[in-house]
Amino acid sequence: MNKVILAGRMVRDPELKTLGTGTEVCNFTVAVDRRFKKDEEKQADFIDCTAWNKTGAFVSKYFKKGDGIVIDGRLESQKWEDKNGNKRVSWSVTCDNVEFPIGKGKGDTTVSDAPNYTDITDDEDLPF
Repeated sequence: MNKVILAGRMVRDPELKTLGTGTEVCNFTVAVDRRFKKDEEKQADFIDCTAWNKTGAFVSKYFKKGDGIVIDGRLESQKWEDKNGNKRVSWSVTCDNVEFPIGKGKGDTTVSDAPNYTDITDDEDLPF
């Protein structure tokens, strides 16, 4: 099974393009914090994502740089040869579903049916 679920923040504004066939594709990058700290500094992974058609239009319309985002999708690889003849591979997430986290962002409205949770900033506060 190839299933990826990510929660992070948009690194830049999404880029929506319409292909010659009329298909819409939206590319964006999400910063996802790692659960552990190395030398007391937070680390993040920057993950390239692609959303197609209605999902891509949704991302382009409602998300911008710095916004939180939750993604459900699949991991895909692309293989190619660079100009020096070296074989390369890149990985990205193709989004099947995209949602707002509990709140869209500072100053923006929250999702109306979202429960009222409190953010936990330190894992040590968890009871498990």
